[in-house]
Parts: sequence; C-alpha cells; structure tokens
Amino acid sequence: MATDLSEFEEIRPYNDEEAIAALNKYADHPLLFQVSKYIFPEKPPTFLGSLLKNVKSIDEFQSQIVIMVLERIIQKTAGTFTYSGIENLLNSDGKFLMMTNHRDIVLDPAFIQIILFKNGLPFSEIAVGSNLLQNEMIETLIRSNRMIKVLRGIPVREQYITSQILSKYIRESITTGRSSVWIAQRQGRTKDGTDMTEQGLIKMLDLSGTNDFVKNFEELKIVPMSISYEYEPCDILKAREILISRSGKYEKVAGEDINSILTGIKRYKGNIHITIGAPINANEIHSASLCNVANDRYRWMRHVVDHRIVIGYKLWKTNYMAYDMLYGKDRFCKEYSEQDKANFENYIQTQLDKVEAELNREDLREILLGIYANPIISKERIFD
Repeated sequence: MATDLSEFEEIRPYNDEEAIAALNKYADHPLLFQVSKYIFPEKPPTFLGSLLKNVKSIDEFQSQIVIMVLERIIQKTAGTFTYSGIENLLNSDGKFLMMTNHRDIVLDPAFIQIILFKNGLPFSEIAVGSNLLQNEMIETLIRSNRMIKVLRGIPVREQYITSQILSKYIRESITTGRSSVWIAQRQGRTKDGTDMTEQGLIKMLDLSGTNDFVKNFEELKIVPMSISYEYEPCDILKAREILISRSGKYEKVAGEDINSILTGIKRYKGNIHITIGAPINANEIHSASLCNVANDRYRWMRHVVDHRIVIGYKLWKTNYMAYDMLYGKDRFCKEYSEQDKANFENYIQTQLDKVEAELNREDLREILLGIYANPIISKERIFD
C-alpha cells in the first residue's frame, strides 16, 4: 500500500508519473540542447532530449541518464574523484540522514548519488531550497531527482510550521525505510571556506520527534560527510559576494543562482574527495542529552557534526598554498613546489580579473585566499 504523502504535498519529490510528464515537457527545450552540446559534444544536440522522452521511471532517469551526465562532468572538469568511509553506509541498518558541508549548489548532493549508485545503494532524496526553483526547467530536473523542497523567503510566522512539516517528512522517509535523505549542514553554500552547522537545523530535526531526545536523534541515523574540491567551482563569485556584503546587503540579480549552478558544473574543480564519516552514535547523543538547556543540547550536537565534517575534509595543495600566501609564510612549503605556487598565484590573479575593476583588489584577494586557507584553520581549531 502506498504511503499517504498528502500532508507533504508542497514539499515532496515528484512521483514517477509526474517526473515522466515533466521531463517530456522539457525534452525539446533549447537550454537542454545547450547542456547536451556541452556535456556530449560528439552527439547531436538532441541527444539528452531523446533520452528523456524514453524515460519510464525516476530510477531509470537517475541510473541511466543522470549518472552518465555526472560521470561526464567529472571527466571534463575534474582530476580525480575519490571517496572513503563507504563502510559507514554499507554497515548501516536501514536508511540514514546524510549531512554534509555545502560548497556547490547542485554538485554536492549529485556526487553523493554517484557513490550510492556505485555501491548498490538506493538513490537518496535531497533537500533543496525553493529559491533555486525559479526556473521551471531547473525545478523539473531537480524535482525529478527526488528533491524535497525547503521553503525559503517566507514570513517568519510561517517558518516554524514549515520547519515542522519538513522535519516530519525527513523523519518519516528514514524511519519508514522509504528513502535516505541528503541535507546540507547550513542554509546556503559556505562562502568563506569555513564549514559550520547551523544550530537551527539541529533544532528543526528535533521538532518532529515524539520520543525522548536520545531516541529522536538515534532514529535519524545522522551520517556527517565532507566534500572537498581542490578548486572551488564558484570561488570568485563567493569572494565578490562577501566583499560587496561588507558595505551593505548583497542583492542577487535575476538568474544569479542559475549562473552559479552552470558555473559549478562547467568550471574546473581539480581533485574531488568525499569522506563519509562514522554515524553519530548513541553515546554522543546521550552526552548531548545531559545538558539541561535545549539550546545547549543542540549546540553539543552541532559540535559533533562539525567535528566529523572538519576532520574528514581533505586538504589539497591549494589549501596549503593559499594559507602561506595569505599569511606571508612558508609554513607548508613542503606540501607544494615553487612551480605549484607560481601556477596558483596566476590562477588567483586570473580569477580576480573576472570581476568589476572597481572592487578593491587587495580585499578581494584576501577573501579569495581565505576560501582556500580557512579549512586549515578549522582543522587546527578542532585540535586545539
């Protein structure tokens, strides 16, 4: 008997019938032709569209088309794609909540799906902000990939209610065995390279629990994961946003999120590594439960997630070079060659040249280097 999801109508993913109809609708869209030409230049521009017209289910769409597209993106824009800790998923009993740092809008959860697929695990549902769904075609593609809609930009008085619904949906997906779920550790991408979990997210996950604190979090089976890109796909866009925000509220222009999505897909990423951390265990949850104040319990849980993600983050030459360049040191000089550093300095300058000349170059360079240097600082704070 099918599960009644009527309560979650506004946020649930597409079912098979809805996905097939939506994908067929956009099979001949000009934007899809452009994407197809970029990813599969050796094929006719109608290649992806023709595949979409023959899709019979979401599983078929993801396993036969999405995985192929993602593997081609890795081939075209990355050095290596590696992962570790898969045993933490294979040894898990039932479904789980994957909580990761958030560096790229679409690719973070997409690359997780590759790992699941290659290891014989079902695709997960993914929690995505509704602010990214202003383009109908993007919404179609994401909702056909088991997207849970996280409502954003709503009045404060409605946020608590929508958080309850989202929390209940995530909990039901996991506890009923319907699906594992991916969610970012914070709303929006990490802009400055410092990965920190929003305490409000931990509180939100507790909203739907009907048992005690320990049981509520045990049944979610939270698995923290770390995603590390050698080259941040949208680094200069993030640095620009941070700099502009220093002198006032940053206002996104129309199409900016889509530009970030496309930039993330097309830009060179260097090596990519995903660390699958150990699930948060009963002892850790019990330690949090001993705090007398609710916010202190959530803070404890946040620190546990942060610790896993920061420890699991893989450092690349770019991180070490950025640190030494930012602080005028040669502390990590053994991690790279002089040629590596010269190439990276050229890369930084090339990125700086991509934005408006009136933006302060010294400040922008400091922010850009910080995006790469801050993961080192985060690790050192963990071990202090």
